[in-house]
Amino acid sequence: MTDRTRHFRALFLSDVHLGTRGCQAERLLDFLRDHDADTIYLVGDIVDGWALRSNWHWPQAHNDVVQKLLRKARKGARVVYVPGNHDEFLRGYYGTHFGGVEVSESAIHVGANGRRYLVIHGDLFDVVIKHARWLAHLGDRAYDVAIALNTLFNRLRRRFGFPYWSLSQWAKFKVKNAVSFIGDFENTLCAEARRHHVDGVICGHIHHAVIRREADFAYINCGDWVESCTAIAEHADGRFEIITWAETDAVRPLLPPPEFRLEEEREIAA
Repeated sequence: MTDRTRHFRALFLSDVHLGTRGCQAERLLDFLRDHDADTIYLVGDIVDGWALRSNWHWPQAHNDVVQKLLRKARKGARVVYVPGNHDEFLRGYYGTHFGGVEVSESAIHVGANGRRYLVIHGDLFDVVIKHARWLAHLGDRAYDVAIALNTLFNRLRRRFGFPYWSLSQWAKFKVKNAVSFIGDFENTLCAEARRHHVDGVICGHIHHAVIRREADFAYINCGDWVESCTAIAEHADGRFEIITWAETDAVRPLLPPPEFRLEEEREIAA
């Protein structure tokens, strides 16, 4: 741990996609050097088994990320791995430990203020994954192509002094069907979490980091480490924060809406 290390009560990471060329492993490794937590949740699609089966790609940086997480577990952090669809090969190992990492179908995280959150990747509530896996694989290939093209495009942008621009993030907010899919996914996840009688859900899968609160319920998505490079952190007082590890290698917190933070703070004070 260095003098600049930020320590949190919990960290949540999802959709790293180790084993793909789009994975921002170097950036994640840099993030892990400067961030620590009592509990680290790996919320699915950490290793991309789909990609590795068709085209093996495992550079040293990807191995370094795995070793860094194992080292954190050895030093006392609780590390919980909740597999997603891309690392579904781990779903046969629920209840086991490897290198100090717990593999679990889902988890219940109890916040500092006593609120309970269902931690789950979310793919099982994606109708495409559930009913048309061939289409999901096709979409995955299309996404890889889009990332490759976007990488080339942004190299040109950087050369002329322009900031990073994400094609997929633009599409998520501009294409009507994509916006509808995100809304349906969020609603379905929230309904499932309410069945577990919890106060919120923390998930991944759709590569869109957000903290949203409605009434007494919170929907939190971790984002990804392919484009947005985001993590969810819980502070010692129970506040949640989106951390974006930007191209400048600096932390740029995207805080939840003020009403969310104030309500959490009032409950803690009470």
